[in-house]
Amino acid sequence: MARTSGGRTAHEALERELGVFLRRARAASDRLSRAVHPELDSAAYGLLAYLREHGPARPSDLAGYVGVGKATITRQMNVLEGLGLVERHADPADGRARRLALTEEGRSRLNAVSTARREHFHARLESWPEEDVRTLATLLARLNGLGSD
Repeated sequence: MARTSGGRTAHEALERELGVFLRRARAASDRLSRAVHPELDSAAYGLLAYLREHGPARPSDLAGYVGVGKATITRQMNVLEGLGLVERHADPADGRARRLALTEEGRSRLNAVSTARREHFHARLESWPEEDVRTLATLLARLNGLGSD
């Protein structure tokens, strides 16, 4: 098995670097969540981003997206609704069902934080050649395509 200059195999080096990356990503997610709203849980930031990207969704869609039960999503959505970031509407396909959507306040706060995050990220990678950024994006997409098993 080939070793890197630090004595690790390529897989060990990758595992270590991904661990560092994930810890930093979790910390960044906590900061982003608090920037949207001081009482927002970091797990809920992804739900808001999903609603912005996909539009109104049923709680079961959100539960499937994050891999939790409907009861967990309901609790999170109740908090988000209480913070004025999401609202419930009747599902046009089934009047008995409810769909969740971002409020204008939720969209505005999320967009402001997303813009700031993008600008910060761009500034951090500004010294990288564009081809390196493209390669990293391609490799991360490939890694993400493996799923979460």
